[in-house]
Amino acid sequence: MNAIISASELASDLAGENPPVLLDVRWQHQGSLRDAYEEGHIPSAVFVDLDADLAGPAGPGGRHPLPDVDHFGAVMRAAGVSADRDVVVYDGGQNWAAARLWWMLRWTGHACVRVLDGGLALWTGPLESGAGTAPAEGTFEPAPNSTDFLDADSAAALARSGLLLDARAAERYRGEVEPIDKVAGHIPGAVSAPTTENVAQDGRFKPAAELADRFKALGASGTSEVGVYCGSGVSGAHEVLALAVAGIPAALYVGSWSEWSADGSRPVATGPDPQ
Repeated sequence: MNAIISASELASDLAGENPPVLLDVRWQHQGSLRDAYEEGHIPSAVFVDLDADLAGPAGPGGRHPLPDVDHFGAVMRAAGVSADRDVVVYDGGQNWAAARLWWMLRWTGHACVRVLDGGLALWTGPLESGAGTAPAEGTFEPAPNSTDFLDADSAAALARSGLLLDARAAERYRGEVEPIDKVAGHIPGAVSAPTTENVAQDGRFKPAAELADRFKALGASGTSEVGVYCGSGVSGAHEVLALAVAGIPAALYVGSWSEWSADGSRPVATGPDPQ
C-alpha cells in the first residue's frame, strides 16, 4: 500500500462502501490542538493527542519516548481502529505528527495506514465542528516489531555499519545552534538530511523518484540498512515516511537527540561532516 493519499483520493474513499478510519493528530510543541479540531475537522475524524497518546512522559528516554503499548492500543481501539480496516491520518499540514502516528501503527502491526499528503491544509471538502461522535470500538491489538525500531545502541551501530540520517535542520546537525536540548551536535557517523527538503512548497511530498534520488545521493544504496533520528522522534518519523514513499524501508530511533544528548557518556560530533 502507498504510504500517502491525496485529498481527492481520500474524499473518494470516504464516500465509498468501506471508508477508512480517519484520525486527526494536529499538534504543536506548545501542546494539544484539540480546540482546533473542535473548530473544524474532516467529517468522521477522531482526534488523537500526540503528547498524551503517542508518547510517554519526558525523561531520560527523550522528550517523546514511546507510550505504554497497552495504552496506545486502547486509544486506537476507542478511535475505531481494527487490523482489517484501512486507516488514514492527518494533521494541520506539516505532517510530522501524522507521520508519528503512521509509524506507530506500522510498528505495532497495522499494515494499512496512509497519511493525507499535505494535511488538512489541502483538504477542500466539508468540515464539521464539535467534539465528534465516538465510533464503534475497534479490535486492534498492537504487536510491536523490532525491525522498525532503533534504540541508542543500535542507532550508534547503524551509523557505523549502514546509514543513519539526521532529520533535523542542518544548523542543529552541525552544532551551530540548539534551541531545545542541552548539547549541540549530532551522533557520530550520522548524515545530515533535513526532512524539510522532502516536501514541496505546498507541503506535499516530492515525487517518489526524486526522493529516491535524494536518498541515494545521501548513501541509501539499496543494500545497507537505513535509520533516522531527529530531536525527539517526531520529525524523524516524517523522514521515515518520505523514505517509504521512495520505496526505501527505514527504522526510527525514537529517543533521538533528546535521549542521546542527555547521556553524558555518549560521544557528540559537530561540524558538517558525519564524524
